[in-house]
Amino acid sequence: MESKSKLGITRREAIRQIGAGAAAIGMSGVLNAKGDNQAPHKAMPTRPLGRTGWNASIFSIGGQAIIDREGHSEEAVAIINRALDLGVNYIDTAELYGGGRSERNFGKVMKTRRKEVFLSTKTIKRDYDGAMRDLEGSLKNLQTDHIDCWQLHTVRSKEDEEQVFGTNGALKALEKARDEKIVRFLGITGHKQPFILKRCIERFPFDTILMALNPADKSMPDNENDASFIENLLPVAVEKKMGIIGMKIAAGGAMFKGDGFGSMEQSINYVLTLPVSTIVVGLSRLEEVEENVRIAQRFNPLSQDEMARIEDNYRPHAADATWFKQAW
Repeated sequence: MESKSKLGITRREAIRQIGAGAAAIGMSGVLNAKGDNQAPHKAMPTRPLGRTGWNASIFSIGGQAIIDREGHSEEAVAIINRALDLGVNYIDTAELYGGGRSERNFGKVMKTRRKEVFLSTKTIKRDYDGAMRDLEGSLKNLQTDHIDCWQLHTVRSKEDEEQVFGTNGALKALEKARDEKIVRFLGITGHKQPFILKRCIERFPFDTILMALNPADKSMPDNENDASFIENLLPVAVEKKMGIIGMKIAAGGAMFKGDGFGSMEQSINYVLTLPVSTIVVGLSRLEEVEENVRIAQRFNPLSQDEMARIEDNYRPHAADATWFKQAW
């Protein structure tokens, strides 16, 4: 008899839910973004970002790597502009990245190209006052008067959960900012513990979730600390029709260490075959923008057999490829 996961469903049922979600997203994910609030872009496949009404480019730009690195502002701005030129229309950053440096580099582009993107940032603060200070700083850094999605950053423990949901918790700040139309949507992020995030999205109707997804995800031991995001969190987010953003798809390059296994294209194709709205990747060179956009443009969903073969290839390297589960 097949055992049930902590979600109360069998692994086969979880896979069936994910497959159904991927098919639904895939049907609408071949069109370019359209709508009065979106500027036209060059050809880039898009998918609905949950219930937000935004069609997100399936490849999006994350706010780390060179974008939050000191002394590289000129290269960062060039990478951001090129990504937008090629049809990227979703940006993910955080007040924490580079002590605001990531947001400031994005802000140098946002002051002239704000209407072209869905702009997401995060607060690491767990209390109301701290989160509000972060929001004030983020608006200034990003040179904008509103954030499309404001997210709770890396919620990773029961203590985090209780603090943000508390009487004076950060969630109160997110709700107030939304009510005052400073932010449009609310999200939550994490790369450590799927069960904490599962409880959070069951307690509050977040619009988006940013979670760690890569081909090694299902290879780790099935315990509280190393549990799979794909099997234990993704089906719940699909059921709730959230905007699902994949991160850590290359684990900061750790996916390609060792004996030369894996490739960026393989990782991108694997995660995009899952029912995600988009993936965010940190970039260090203009050539990486061009390469990743090309991969996204020619993406075709993988078969179940192809997905299984990729998972098998990464299984011996799972610890390296999921190092972020042990990080802060």
